[in-house]
Amino acid sequence: MSNDNIQRRGLMLVLSSPSGAGKTTLSRKLLEGDSSLAMSVSTTTRAPRSGEEEGKDYFFVSPSMFTQMAQGDAFLEHALVFGHHYGTPREPVQMALAKGRDVLFDIDWQGTQQLRQRAGDDLVSIFVLPPSHEELERRLRARAQDAEDVVQARMAKANNEISHWAEYDYVVINDDLESTLAKIRTILDAERMKRGRQTGIAEFARKLMD
Repeated sequence: MSNDNIQRRGLMLVLSSPSGAGKTTLSRKLLEGDSSLAMSVSTTTRAPRSGEEEGKDYFFVSPSMFTQMAQGDAFLEHALVFGHHYGTPREPVQMALAKGRDVLFDIDWQGTQQLRQRAGDDLVSIFVLPPSHEELERRLRARAQDAEDVVQARMAKANNEISHWAEYDYVVINDDLESTLAKIRTILDAERMKRGRQTGIAEFARKLMD
């Protein structure tokens, strides 16, 4: 058995950040460069938007079906956001982990708390911070020509999200995209090598001693 092929259990990688800190770009680049990492696909009660595909972007269900799934403990985490329900289906995530695949989650601190309660050691959480208050405000203003009260509301929400940084396993400051990406990849590589996740290491070590 090659040491590159030792069986391992997958992990659940959470990236959280305030809006404007670069989480979406970091997630996309992580997925592009890592074939062992897949994005979690959420279930939602909102209608599909133009170009969205069932099973790729979301699993679209009726409110009654969502309620039935939630009551049946089908979600690892779920929340009501702007009048629509969103949830992470349990079964596809657990199947991926059992096959040694890692699953990436783009969720907020509330969803991360729910995942931690249910996932335990399978979860690795990273919080991404902007380099400064001024830079975060600049990024939020650059997104669209919104009214001042809208910008201030977004900043207030960002401050609330940032206040939960200490609940995460790792914290990185996104002052440079490539450098931040390299740090996250280092975290992912190290977590993959943890003894508890290498389910085939006991057999490998036993064969070495035979």
